[in-house]
Amino acid sequence: MNRPATPTRNAAPKKPSSKRAGAPSPRIAENRRARHDYAIEERIEAGLVLEGWELKSLRAAKAQLVDSYVLVKDGEAWLLGANITPLSSASTHVLADPQRTRKLLLHHKEIARIFSATQQKGYTCIATELYWKGNRVKCQVALAKGKKQHDKRAAERDRDWKRQQRRIMKRSA
Repeated sequence: MNRPATPTRNAAPKKPSSKRAGAPSPRIAENRRARHDYAIEERIEAGLVLEGWELKSLRAAKAQLVDSYVLVKDGEAWLLGANITPLSSASTHVLADPQRTRKLLLHHKEIARIFSATQQKGYTCIATELYWKGNRVKCQVALAKGKKQHDKRAAERDRDWKRQQRRIMKRSA
Protein backbone atom coordinates (compact mmCIF):
# COMPACT_ATOMS: atom_id res chain seq x y z
CA MET A 1 0.00 0.00 0.00
CA ASN A 2 1.28 3.39 -0.96
CA ARG A 3 0.86 6.19 1.52
CA PRO A 4 0.34 9.76 0.37
CA ALA A 5 3.40 11.97 0.74
CA THR A 6 3.24 13.95 3.94
CA PRO A 7 5.66 16.55 5.15
CA THR A 8 8.17 15.22 7.62
CA ARG A 9 8.19 16.55 11.13
CA ASN A 10 11.97 16.72 11.30
CA ALA A 11 12.33 19.16 8.44
CA ALA A 12 15.01 21.80 8.98
CA PRO A 13 13.59 25.11 10.17
CA LYS A 14 13.83 28.03 7.80
CA LYS A 15 16.66 30.45 8.41
CA PRO A 16 15.54 33.88 9.52
CA SER A 17 15.94 36.59 6.95
CA SER A 18 19.13 38.63 7.37
CA LYS A 19 17.29 41.71 6.04
CA ARG A 20 15.06 42.18 9.07
CA ALA A 21 13.35 45.48 9.65
CA GLY A 22 15.42 47.59 11.99
CA ALA A 23 18.54 45.42 11.60
CA PRO A 24 21.74 47.46 11.85
CA SER A 25 23.74 48.11 8.72
CA PRO A 26 26.90 45.98 8.44
CA ARG A 27 28.94 49.06 7.40
CA ILE A 28 30.23 51.12 10.33
CA ALA A 29 32.45 53.67 8.61
CA GLU A 30 33.83 54.27 5.14
CA ASN A 31 36.82 56.27 3.96
CA ARG A 32 35.29 57.92 0.89
CA ARG A 33 38.20 60.32 0.58
CA ALA A 34 40.50 57.37 -0.18
CA ARG A 35 38.79 56.71 -3.53
CA HIS A 36 39.40 60.32 -4.50
CA ASP A 37 43.04 60.56 -3.39
CA TYR A 38 44.27 57.05 -4.28
CA ALA A 39 44.05 54.49 -7.05
CA ILE A 40 43.12 51.37 -5.08
CA GLU A 41 44.78 48.23 -6.43
CA GLU A 42 44.19 45.49 -3.87
CA ARG A 43 41.84 45.10 -0.89
CA ILE A 44 42.54 42.93 2.16
CA GLU A 45 40.20 42.06 5.02
CA ALA A 46 41.75 42.34 8.50
CA GLY A 47 40.52 41.72 12.01
CA LEU A 48 40.82 44.50 14.56
CA VAL A 49 41.86 44.33 18.22
CA LEU A 50 39.47 46.56 20.18
CA GLU A 51 38.61 47.43 23.77
CA GLY A 52 35.12 47.22 25.24
CA TRP A 53 34.34 50.94 25.05
CA GLU A 54 35.39 50.94 21.39
CA LEU A 55 32.90 48.19 20.54
CA LYS A 56 30.10 50.14 22.19
CA SER A 57 31.07 53.23 20.21
CA LEU A 58 31.18 51.23 16.98
CA ARG A 59 27.67 49.90 17.62
CA ALA A 60 26.62 53.56 17.76
CA ALA A 61 28.59 54.21 14.51
CA LYS A 62 30.96 56.72 16.14
CA ALA A 63 34.01 56.02 13.93
CA GLN A 64 35.92 57.94 11.26
CA LEU A 65 38.61 56.59 8.94
CA VAL A 66 39.70 59.84 7.29
CA ASP A 67 43.52 60.10 7.29
CA SER A 68 43.93 56.57 8.67
CA TYR A 69 46.69 54.34 7.37
CA VAL A 70 48.42 51.03 8.10
CA LEU A 71 51.96 50.76 9.40
CA VAL A 72 53.94 47.50 9.44
CA LYS A 73 56.37 47.34 12.36
CA ASP A 74 58.20 44.29 13.76
CA GLY A 75 56.14 41.90 11.64
CA GLU A 76 52.82 43.27 12.89
CA ALA A 77 50.31 45.59 11.20
CA TRP A 78 48.95 48.61 13.06
CA LEU A 79 46.06 50.95 12.23
CA LEU A 80 46.95 54.59 12.87
CA GLY A 81 44.79 57.69 12.59
CA ALA A 82 41.40 55.99 12.93
CA ASN A 83 39.13 57.95 15.26
CA ILE A 84 36.62 56.09 17.45
CA THR A 85 34.80 58.64 19.57
CA PRO A 86 34.03 57.37 23.09
CA LEU A 87 30.42 57.47 24.21
CA SER A 88 29.48 59.78 27.04
CA SER A 89 28.32 56.69 28.94
CA ALA A 90 31.78 55.08 28.69
CA SER A 91 33.32 53.77 31.88
CA THR A 92 34.84 56.47 34.07
CA HIS A 93 37.77 54.34 35.25
CA VAL A 94 39.06 53.79 31.70
CA LEU A 95 40.95 56.60 29.97
CA ALA A 96 39.55 56.46 26.42
CA ASP A 97 41.95 57.57 23.69
CA PRO A 98 40.02 58.05 20.41
CA GLN A 99 43.19 58.08 18.27
CA ARG A 100 44.70 54.97 19.85
CA THR A 101 46.93 52.77 17.68
CA ARG A 102 45.06 49.52 17.04
CA LYS A 103 46.51 46.19 16.03
CA LEU A 104 45.32 44.56 12.81
CA LEU A 105 44.98 40.78 12.64
CA LEU A 106 46.44 39.51 9.38
CA HIS A 107 48.23 36.41 8.12
CA HIS A 108 52.02 36.61 7.78
CA LYS A 109 51.78 36.44 3.97
CA GLU A 110 49.38 39.39 3.92
CA ILE A 111 51.65 41.42 6.21
CA ALA A 112 54.63 40.61 3.97
CA ARG A 113 52.66 41.68 0.89
CA ILE A 114 51.70 44.99 2.53
CA PHE A 115 55.28 45.59 3.69
CA SER A 116 56.81 44.91 0.27
CA ALA A 117 54.21 47.04 -1.53
CA THR A 118 54.66 50.03 0.78
CA GLN A 119 58.42 49.98 0.20
CA GLN A 120 57.81 50.81 -3.47
CA LYS A 121 57.63 54.47 -4.39
CA GLY A 122 54.13 55.93 -4.41
CA TYR A 123 52.38 53.01 -2.69
CA THR A 124 50.69 53.15 0.68
CA CYS A 125 48.28 51.05 2.72
CA ILE A 126 45.11 52.77 3.88
CA ALA A 127 41.98 51.75 5.76
CA THR A 128 38.94 52.01 3.51
CA GLU A 129 36.08 50.56 5.54
CA LEU A 130 35.00 49.27 8.97
CA TYR A 131 32.15 46.76 8.96
CA TRP A 132 30.49 44.00 10.95
CA LYS A 133 31.01 40.39 9.92
CA GLY A 134 28.86 38.37 12.23
CA ASN A 135 29.61 39.73 15.67
CA ARG A 136 33.16 40.79 14.80
CA VAL A 137 34.50 44.06 13.48
CA LYS A 138 36.55 43.85 10.30
CA CYS A 139 38.68 46.51 8.68
CA GLN A 140 39.17 46.57 4.94
CA VAL A 141 42.63 47.82 4.11
CA ALA A 142 43.78 48.63 0.61
CA LEU A 143 47.10 48.83 -1.15
CA ALA A 144 46.89 52.05 -3.09
CA LYS A 145 48.94 54.42 -5.18
CA GLY A 146 48.55 58.16 -4.76
CA LYS A 147 46.85 60.01 -7.59
CA LYS A 148 48.35 63.11 -9.13
CA GLN A 149 46.22 66.24 -9.50
CA HIS A 150 45.62 65.64 -13.22
CA ASP A 151 44.44 62.07 -12.47
CA LYS A 152 41.89 63.43 -10.01
CA ARG A 153 40.62 65.93 -12.57
CA ALA A 154 40.33 63.22 -15.24
CA ALA A 155 38.39 60.94 -12.86
CA GLU A 156 36.03 63.79 -12.00
CA ARG A 157 35.55 64.61 -15.70
CA ASP A 158 34.71 60.94 -16.46
CA ARG A 159 32.28 60.80 -13.54
CA ASP A 160 30.50 63.96 -14.75
CA TRP A 161 30.29 62.64 -18.31
CA LYS A 162 28.76 59.34 -17.16
CA ARG A 163 26.23 61.24 -15.04
CA GLN A 164 25.31 63.37 -18.05
CA GLN A 165 24.95 60.25 -20.24
CA ARG A 166 22.51 58.75 -17.72
CA ARG A 167 20.44 61.94 -17.75
CA ILE A 168 20.31 61.99 -21.57
CA MET A 169 19.31 58.31 -21.71
CA LYS A 170 16.65 58.83 -19.06
CA ARG A 171 15.11 61.78 -20.97
CA SER A 172 15.14 59.96 -24.31
CA ALA A 173 13.42 56.85 -22.93
